[in-house]
Amino acid sequence: MPDDRPGSRGELSPLGVNLAAGVWGFAEATLFFVVPDVLLSWIALHQPRRAWVACGWAVGGALVGGTLMYAWGASDVDSALAALEHVPAVSPAMCDAVGEQIHTQGIVALFLGPITGTPYKVYAVQAGAGHISLVLFLLASVPARLIRFASVTGLTILTLRLSPRTPVFVRRIIHIVLWAMFYGWYFWRFGMMN
Repeated sequence: MPDDRPGSRGELSPLGVNLAAGVWGFAEATLFFVVPDVLLSWIALHQPRRAWVACGWAVGGALVGGTLMYAWGASDVDSALAALEHVPAVSPAMCDAVGEQIHTQGIVALFLGPITGTPYKVYAVQAGAGHISLVLFLLASVPARLIRFASVTGLTILTLRLSPRTPVFVRRIIHIVLWAMFYGWYFWRFGMMN
């Protein structure tokens, strides 16, 4: 099983792991397009216990980024949507669909993002534009973000437990290949550029 001690095999300190997860959560909630799950599953490969705490930090970063995007959508939805449409795989049609979901389903629409592959940032902007309560948006964001982060982390840890003799190098290669395949499919499905 991987070693969770600081400095073992050159791993990050607990603070470094947590800050990286928080920054990545923030970045992806704003204009970065690679999900924190990539980092969280990497952390889980090397430091399984720390990966659970990192999930919380990724959620915290996402809440800060989501708040900024919400505020942008509330104050100037046109410029916020224009910026989003420059993010790979975010299209005007996707933004319109999320706006309609927010209008018809309210905050419950936020839970559709992980199922449909729609970025959280689009929901944040449209929730602000739709005048959903910021407190309600943030309260719903916690489970909406945490369920997926914890699922990917848990699946990674389960895979480790089922194959404890797999060398670290092989695990790393598999991690990279699986995420590359996922993003290859995702960009093919949603379009890299709009």
